Amino acid sequence: MSGRQDIVAEARSWLGTPYVHQASVKGAGADCLGLLRGVWRAVFGDEPETVPSYSMDWSEPQGEERMWAAARRHLTAKSPEELAAGDVLLFRMRDGGVAKHVGVVSETGAVPRFIHAYSGHGVVENALSDPWRRRVVACFAFPLEVE
Repeated sequence: MSGRQDIVAEARSWLGTPYVHQASVKGAGADCLGLLRGVWRAVFGDEPETVPSYSMDWSEPQGEERMWAAARRHLTAKSPEELAAGDVLLFRMRDGGVAKHVGVVSETGAVPRFIHAYSGHGVVENALSDPWRRRVVACFAFPLEVE
């Protein structure tokens, strides 16, 4: 069984990893999904499914919520009002677009923070400021036990 602090510690160990589309290698390169996949592997073991190749605009032309559907398959949906360290946030980066950015909550309270891989910045920890908070469309918890 793994705890929320294990999830946060692992996500923080990726800080400074360069942004590389479709990558998931700590220190070498990761995109937002690659960070999430790497945290899963370190804390829970094998990834629950193989991620197909995807483009930068993945599922945008089709309007399919592929990342949201995958999150529902492997994580536990919860209310963003119940935000806790170690939770996964799903973001819609533009109005009318599909949700295709994820991050891991690192701190809650007066100044909540999250860790994510962001193009041009790499893996960083940011305040969950109003501009970011407005983009949150879903919140999920990692399963604290994986079969």
